Amino acid sequence: MNWSGITVGYALTGSHCTLEEVMPQVKRFVDAGANVVPIVSQSIMTTDTRFGTSAHWQEQLKALTGNELISTIVQAEPLGPSKLIDVLLISPCTGNTTSRLANAITDSPVLMAAKAQMRNGRPIVLAISTNDGLGLNAANIAKLLVAKHMYFVPFGQDNPEQKPNSLVARMDLAMEACEAALQGRQLQPMLIERFNY
Repeated sequence: MNWSGITVGYALTGSHCTLEEVMPQVKRFVDAGANVVPIVSQSIMTTDTRFGTSAHWQEQLKALTGNELISTIVQAEPLGPSKLIDVLLISPCTGNTTSRLANAITDSPVLMAAKAQMRNGRPIVLAISTNDGLGLNAANIAKLLVAKHMYFVPFGQDNPEQKPNSLVARMDLAMEACEAALQGRQLQPMLIERFNY
């Protein structure tokens, strides 16, 4: 697919352990010619973890995309009227974000961007990363599976022995999932084997 002229909203939420896996995917879109608009949650903006500092991830996103971060609800709100984003990818998409999205709660820049996409009838692609995907969050994932214009990066259990409820997307399939979503279809198979151990 020719990504030139396509704007990808690349939204990141606080699954900090997967950020290292996500950054090469941001670069893939840029290298393919897409305009990548980075949208980040409060957790990405403020939280330092053993996986890297907030400043490190912010700097890396700016350097990779050449764009400033959308980091507030006020900055994200114009995405609706401007119809800037062709496809919104939320990667990683935490259980917290999944539950809020499934229940129409708009309390972060990422969720405001998602609301803008829904308003415009444009695709949203979720790359889930949650320890309770087969627990309480299963109901929220189910709601999103049947929602209009909602698609998933293929996902599976990442550690069924130690974390039997945990689900994580194959982040390296993000571009392929977005391409399929732009064509109005779900990349298959959606449920995959994804063991990390």
